[in-house]
Order: sequence, then C-alpha cells, then structure tokens
Amino acid sequence: MSYKNKDSCRIRTITTFLSLDKDKGSWKKELLKASQLCSDLTKEFQKSGYLVQSVRIVTNPFGEYLNTDSVESARSGLIYLSELLHSSDMPKIRLRFAIGEARTKHEIEILPELVKEFGDLCNVCVNVDLDEFGVLDNKLIQCSSEAIVKISEITPRGEGNFNFTVNFNCNPLIPYFPASYHRKELENCFVIGLETPDLLVDVLKDFNQGTGSQRHNDLFKGYYDVMSRALQYHISNINDLIGKADIDSSFTFSGFDSSAAPSKDCASMVEVYEQMGVEYFGASGTVEASSLLTKVFKSIQDVELVGFSGLMLALTEDTGLAQGTINSNFDIRSLLTYSAVCGIGLDTVPIPGDTPLHKISALMRDTGTMAYRLNKPLTVRLFPVPGLSAGDMTAFESDDLCNCAVLAVP
Repeated sequence: MSYKNKDSCRIRTITTFLSLDKDKGSWKKELLKASQLCSDLTKEFQKSGYLVQSVRIVTNPFGEYLNTDSVESARSGLIYLSELLHSSDMPKIRLRFAIGEARTKHEIEILPELVKEFGDLCNVCVNVDLDEFGVLDNKLIQCSSEAIVKISEITPRGEGNFNFTVNFNCNPLIPYFPASYHRKELENCFVIGLETPDLLVDVLKDFNQGTGSQRHNDLFKGYYDVMSRALQYHISNINDLIGKADIDSSFTFSGFDSSAAPSKDCASMVEVYEQMGVEYFGASGTVEASSLLTKVFKSIQDVELVGFSGLMLALTEDTGLAQGTINSNFDIRSLLTYSAVCGIGLDTVPIPGDTPLHKISALMRDTGTMAYRLNKPLTVRLFPVPGLSAGDMTAFESDDLCNCAVLAVP
C-alpha cells in the first residue's frame, strides 16, 4: 500500500514559536529550549522512519526585543542571535530563524540591509490589515513594495526576497517561512509542516492504474478519497509519535499545517494535476483541480490544523511550475485566479527588475483584497530580478530555488 510509505511523506519542518525580550541575557536559555525540543522530536520521528528536513525557530515581532533605532543597533542584536544559533548546542540539521513581523514604516525600512547580511537567519514578514473602513493599509503596502525593490537591488540576483513576504489575513503559527510570525500571548508552542507531493503522486498513480473509463464525478471522488486517506494516515501517525514523546512540557503542540509544501527535491505539484487529468498546470480544469486539492488539505480529522493548510503553489520552489513559465502555460494573473480556490497567493514569483513600484503595490492590493473578501490567508513574495525582462530566464544560485522565466506584470 503506497500510501503508508514513509519515504514519500517527509517532515519539512518542526517549527517552534517563542518570545524574546530586551534582556539579551535570557535569549540563550530560550533558544536552547527550542533547540532541545527540535532535537528530541527529530530523533523520535527519524527512529520511526520519518525524515526531518529542517527545524525552525520563530519569534514575536523583532521590535519587541531588538534595538531598532537604527540598522546598526538592530544589526548588533542579530549578530548576537546568529552567534547563539551557530553554537555547538544547536541542532546539526538545517536551522532556519524568523525574526517575526515588521510592524512600522521604520522597521520595514531597515529590513533590506538586515536581510542582505543575515539571509536565512532573518526571515521576516509584514502583516497588512484592513482599516476601520475595510480598506487595506496602503502605507504599509507602499513601504513593503519599496523594501522588495531595495532587497532586489542589494542582494545577488535579487534572491534576498526569498526571506521576505507580505501577509494578508494570515494568522500566527504558520510553520513555513517567511510568512511565519508569533505573538507573546500565545506562549511557547510548536507546529509540524509536511512535504507530501511524492505521496500524492504515488497514490494517484495507484488509483489511476486500477480505474477504467469512469465518470468525471466518480474519478474526482476517488482522487479525493485516496489523497485524504494518505494524508490522514501519516498525520495521525506523527500525531501519535508526538503524544508519546518525552519533550519539554513548556512547549504546547499547536497542530499541523497540512499543506503539501513542494520543493525542488520532490515531485512537482504539476504532476499531481496531471494525474488528476489536467493536461498541464494552467490548462482548462486547473481551477477545479485546485479546489479539490484544497478540500483534501482541509479534510484532516482529529488534529488541529493551523497555518495555510491548503494548496501551495510556490513558483520557483517547484520544478514543474518553473517549467510551466518557460512553456508559457500560465501568467501572473492566472496564479492570482487560482488563489481564489486555494493558497498561497503570489509566492516566489520572479518579475522584471524594472517593475514600477505602483505595479508591485497594485499586485499586493489585488491579493489582499482577495484574501479578505474570501477570508483566506494569502501572501505576496515577489522577486524583481535586476536586469531581466519578462520572458528572460533567471539564474538563481540558491539551493532552494529553481530557475524559470520571468513573468510580466500587466
């Protein structure tokens, strides 16, 4: 039974959420507690056959514990944090760190230099809310657009924007970066995020081999059943392991993000669509299949679902989606349309390096309007690529990113 194969269901992240304060002397203790929790859980999961790919630590808003008077003062605090995170006490697998959210114009303005220097230890987001009239906070959007452009200009190939995103209608406790953030009142906790595209492809292949010429409705019900059963099996298994593990009781388990979370090292979500009868991602039927997948991720029972728990279409983290840009199978407006029935918004989307600020802001407003109108979490993580125009190929060097064609911003 392929759906029980643990090799096809990886634990993308054990994400811990904690709060820091202005007392730098207390930081080491808090980080070590989170580190030990991650190490203990990693051992339990791997002992039971589940691969853990990364561990992550997320804090409350960085303005609550860093001195943000200037770039230099904030930099000093991050240097100390970096030293702690690189100490021999930390986990030996990949550790990523998120400094929480930027909440003011000044905090957003100092971000580009911090992202440039600290990279994967400086993941950060901005949460854009509605005002009392139900209108998006355009000042924050404008500041965020300026930060995106600045990051693209001062980091190689604009890759620094991998560590910065703008959130709309996103709650705390997202385990995936950089949309992740924490609030002090939630206290210490942790969340599990999975990587399951291989699992979904495997069970769909098995199902398709056993079916004849069935009606569309019957096929879609079958797709739903096999994918939901597979995810439920592994999430229930992992939940049982957590319940039996001897871990620090000061951290509360807050639940799972059931999203498939594709990467360049597993099957593409495009293959999932193809197994469901969609000719290619972007062809007719893509919206319907996206809606079905979203229902699958929301179907999990007997555990708390947090974060996105939906369909992730991270353009430059998915080899099939990246190839789709080269084949001109979809455009940026298509991605926004698909967000109406899924998530995550416009994620890791390369755009021309000279895209005007007002167009970047307009993309954010469109995404934010959809997020609040449909009551779903959506994000914008754009990569203006210096020197490139629509249709040009990127030349990213990050291990996390696939190369693809730059998408036009109409």
